[in-house]
Amino acid sequence: MRVILQRVKWSSCTIDGVKVSSIEDGYMALVGFDNSDTKEVVEKMANKISKLRVFEDENGKMNLSIADIKGSILSISQFTLYANSRKGNRPSFIDAAKPDVAIPLYDYFNEYMNTLVPTKTGEFGADMKIELLNDGPVTIILDSKELF
Repeated sequence: MRVILQRVKWSSCTIDGVKVSSIEDGYMALVGFDNSDTKEVVEKMANKISKLRVFEDENGKMNLSIADIKGSILSISQFTLYANSRKGNRPSFIDAAKPDVAIPLYDYFNEYMNTLVPTKTGEFGADMKIELLNDGPVTIILDSKELF
C-alpha cells in the first residue's frame, strides 16, 4: 500500500462539475494498493497516518498529529502510485491491484480511517478534479513495504 500525504489548508474533489467532498486543515491523501495488501496492512497504515506528527505546535515545530489538530482527510484512490517506468516511456500499472482487490481495500481504508480521523472521499475510478492549498508545503510518502 502506498499513500502520499499532502498537508493542506483545504482540499476538494469535483466529479463531472459537481464538488462531491471537501475538507479544511488536514491531509489530501492519494491512496494506492498492490495485490499483496491486506486489511492488516490497511489498519497499520491508517494508524500511522493518524499518529504522524507533521502539524506545527505553538512553537512552530512539527510536533502534532492530525488527530491533535482535529483535522480531516480527503482520501483519493490513485492506482498510478504503482506506475512502473523502468522500460520505455509508457508506464506499466501491472503492479497495481485490480479493482476487485483495490475497491474493497479502499473502502475498508476509508471506513477504518474515519474511526480515527474524519475522512471524506472521492469516487474510485472516476475522473476526479482535485484542488488543494498545500500547507508548507509538506508532502510525505508512505509505503507499507518500507514501513512494516
